[in-house]
Amino acid sequence: MDYQSRYPVERTRARSIKAGDYAPFLFFSTTILLTAIGLVMLYSASYNEALSFGREHSYFFTRQLRFALLALLPMLVVHLIPEKWIYPLSTLFLVGIIALLLLTVGSSFGQQKFGSRRWLAIGSLPSLQPSEFAKLALALFYGSYFVKRQKEELTMKTFLIPATVGLGLTALVLATKDYSSAFLLFGQAALTLVAAGLQMRYLVLLGAFAVPPALLLLFSHSYRVRRIAAFLLPTLDPRGINYQVGVSLKAIRRGGIFGVGVGNGIYKQGILPEVHSDFIFASIAEEIGFIGVLLIFALFIAFALFGYKAAQRCQEKHRFFSLTAFSLTTMVLLQAFLNLAVVTALLPPTGIPLPFFSQGGTSLFVILISSAFIHRALKVGGADE
Repeated sequence: MDYQSRYPVERTRARSIKAGDYAPFLFFSTTILLTAIGLVMLYSASYNEALSFGREHSYFFTRQLRFALLALLPMLVVHLIPEKWIYPLSTLFLVGIIALLLLTVGSSFGQQKFGSRRWLAIGSLPSLQPSEFAKLALALFYGSYFVKRQKEELTMKTFLIPATVGLGLTALVLATKDYSSAFLLFGQAALTLVAAGLQMRYLVLLGAFAVPPALLLLFSHSYRVRRIAAFLLPTLDPRGINYQVGVSLKAIRRGGIFGVGVGNGIYKQGILPEVHSDFIFASIAEEIGFIGVLLIFALFIAFALFGYKAAQRCQEKHRFFSLTAFSLTTMVLLQAFLNLAVVTALLPPTGIPLPFFSQGGTSLFVILISSAFIHRALKVGGADE
């Protein structure tokens, strides 16, 4: 009698490890690395900005770290809460986020900065961006909606409610004049519906419904028209609209292969606007160079691969976690891609933060909770293999 016949428990355990039990740990490690590197690079990019505002040099770093620590409790809850409880809570969460968006748009609690009314400040509580929570709410609602209909035949009628919710959330975010978040939310909704089984011809119809008002909004303000014109003709306004992107490219080129060293960048010293926020990648490339940027790209690719692996693992038995993992992974990946495209002049300038790196406590808070859902999906799916 061989070893495997005599010891079936050990054989089963070995098969379980072979099936991919290390995936949750590797994804967790990837998330920790992205968060840690993001905090370090944020401090390096932001200390001069903080001092210029009369703040402590670590102001932005400390604020970002605080939100990361605040996310630990909900991340733990994500792993402990029974799956059946998540479905009704997802709907309640969606309703709550819609209420917060309405407060942001139509009450004195909404704060306007940089032409957008995307922040909500209530009393002494820290300000937050409901549009960031809308991305999480959308993913959870879609997961809970389709898990209840996984035994039904999917028709166009099945997708009317989730499509309406996606368009409704997009419209509310548009009302805050946060156009980049609205675009990301629409893209996340569309791709998640395709993953849920929406046929492409229906997606074309959805797009045809959304494109006319999107074009109307795009050309309704002269500054957006100027941005597009300046993007198509880079020499049109090099010291105006194109200034930020032009300086960003100079910072990236200065980094070369190995970078000038963390903390030694010069473009963060008042030369590149929003260097600690939407254009932080330029500072990162300047200080850690091409090699360091490749490491960050590798971490984002690993994040995406593990996220989509989680969606695939759970597809048969855990529909909720499958769709949620897909939607949240797509959300992070779309945001990272669009930010990098803007910073490297592949797309017109718009306010899109780089996940894990750009200053923005609400964004990091939501991304870490999203990572907890993906991590749980990996564990749940791995247990079934």
